[in-house]
Amino acid sequence: MSYRFAIIGCGHIGRRHAAQIAARGVLEAVCDTTFSRAEELAGKYTARPYPSVNELFRAEKPDVVSVCTPNGLHAAHAISALEAGCHVLCEKPMSISRESGLRMMAAAEKAGKKLYVVKQNRYNPPVEAVKKLLEAGKLGKIHSFQVNCFWNRPVAYYADSWHGTRELDGGILFTQFSHFIDLLYWLLGDVTSAQGMRSNFIHGDAIDFEDTGVAMLQLASGAIGTLQYTVNSHQRNMEGSVSIFGDRGTVKIGGQYLNNIDFFAVQDETAPILPAGQSSNNYGFYEGSMSNHDKVYQHLIQALDNPGYRFVEAGEALKTVEIIEKIYAASPLIP
Repeated sequence: MSYRFAIIGCGHIGRRHAAQIAARGVLEAVCDTTFSRAEELAGKYTARPYPSVNELFRAEKPDVVSVCTPNGLHAAHAISALEAGCHVLCEKPMSISRESGLRMMAAAEKAGKKLYVVKQNRYNPPVEAVKKLLEAGKLGKIHSFQVNCFWNRPVAYYADSWHGTRELDGGILFTQFSHFIDLLYWLLGDVTSAQGMRSNFIHGDAIDFEDTGVAMLQLASGAIGTLQYTVNSHQRNMEGSVSIFGDRGTVKIGGQYLNNIDFFAVQDETAPILPAGQSSNNYGFYEGSMSNHDKVYQHLIQALDNPGYRFVEAGEALKTVEIIEKIYAASPLIP
């Protein structure tokens, strides 16, 4: 079946979604409060542009709406689309509070529509390989882990932008590093306790929260580990990694964007030969996570065609929000 799509939010990520939609369905409409951006994107795909969500849903009824707006608007825009009778694919993070995430889920249930969330780093070849090892029990009992997120976001990144604001951004664990939290949960399970600290070292009034943090975490399995994160890596991104220590093996998914296996020592196993991964998302003067939106849309279409097909739904995605809130609640912001 060919699905009719609309996009809310025509910035960098909205344009990335548009390219994938055009390859698999029909992009009928786009919406952005900066109407010139909507007009530009609509012109490229012969879609209809709208300056507001209300005007979009008065005139259109797409099958699926892709929500690509700032974090703090995800809930309102997803709920509007669900109430209009559309399925929703929401960019990460699902929301910036558990409460707003629950409202999104309630709207989906009331409308009888699907609410999916983008978690594209699950499709990185090293991540998929380690997931299979864990599912097969090849690493044995997992006793500890380490998550490192060392990226660069200069003050200029936050200038004249929703980035850095508490109400629309939420914090760097939401905007830069929510994929790492998702992978920690997806690979190893839920976080039951956290203790940490945070500070804003070099971004001053450009942001409303930390630029650096560290947390000690315990999982439901009993495994313990650390999360260390910063946007202060000098000049460029340094590392994005997840190290896992079990009684039968140790692996480290590393590189700048979880795109390599940097260490592999597993009993009776040889390191897998992996296909080449995608490039990172390039946004001009900074880079983001791996660009796997082709795989996201491939799985989205399969899920829409087959209700039994497993794709990242809201209940699973809400775990990321809950874990981030738990870390923030246990991590005082130190002056």
